[in-house]
Amino acid sequence: MSVTITYSNSKHSYSKLFNLYFFIFGLIAVIAVSIASSWFLYSNYSSQAIQLKIAKTQQKYQQQADQVLALRQETDLKIAVFASKVGMMQAEVNRLSLLGDELAKDASLTRGEFDFMLKPAIGGPVDTDTSYAVDLQTLLEEMDLLSLEVNNRSQQLSLLETMLLNHNITDEAVLSGRPVIERGSWLSSHYGVRKDPFTGRETMHKGVDFAGDNGMKIIATGAGVVTWSGRRSGYGLLIEINHGNGLSSRYAHSKELIAKEGDVVGKGQTIAIMGSSGRSTGPHVHYEVLKSGRQVDPKRYVYR
Repeated sequence: MSVTITYSNSKHSYSKLFNLYFFIFGLIAVIAVSIASSWFLYSNYSSQAIQLKIAKTQQKYQQQADQVLALRQETDLKIAVFASKVGMMQAEVNRLSLLGDELAKDASLTRGEFDFMLKPAIGGPVDTDTSYAVDLQTLLEEMDLLSLEVNNRSQQLSLLETMLLNHNITDEAVLSGRPVIERGSWLSSHYGVRKDPFTGRETMHKGVDFAGDNGMKIIATGAGVVTWSGRRSGYGLLIEINHGNGLSSRYAHSKELIAKEGDVVGKGQTIAIMGSSGRSTGPHVHYEVLKSGRQVDPKRYVYR
């Protein structure tokens, strides 16, 4: 079967004989190629769209993973801070326990209420709250126990202080006199605003200075309990004595400390040796009197 196609115009005429089957086959082939090309383009577009969705999903998951990692790092940091605080509290409990135990021994008090090495009797039901991580929960529980222990130790020390001061050293606890009485010592700096010997600027001097020779004896101006014996920034080697009723005294810049933390000292007892440790320009004792934790002018006590 064939088909003749004739084309003519005013000058020429053309005729072409085509096989109908061949024409149909060619038309089908062209349509098939078009469909295949379209399908390929569509398939390729769909594949790219799927890959894009996958990439976006992976990116989202990666962002979530980064957030989880940041949260974990922040949590670890907080746990480390908690652990550090627990360690500091434990060290303070140990210090209070040793101090209290020494005071109780010196006062020959019976064991029991003043047994600082005995853990306080406490208890309570099991906490069923599981909303916190195990490590964090454990740290919080330890902090609670340490807080109770610190409070218990503080109450014991307060009561012990009252008993000691009331029974043993009440008469001598009144501050009076100078912390150094050897010949050749003198008052070298008063309480109040003065020029700082290191910077030359006007600064507040919260004590009085008694200068003398290196090696002179420093004495307690009142009876009390030694609550600090060691080095402190600016003060050098420092002795601090609690005289009860919110009153305490400090003796700084020593070259040697004789009294130890927990010692019960009497008025006039040698507690240190004069030197020039810490922020000092020469041998002297920096003497402070504190009421309720704040420095006051020691002059009224020195000349009492």
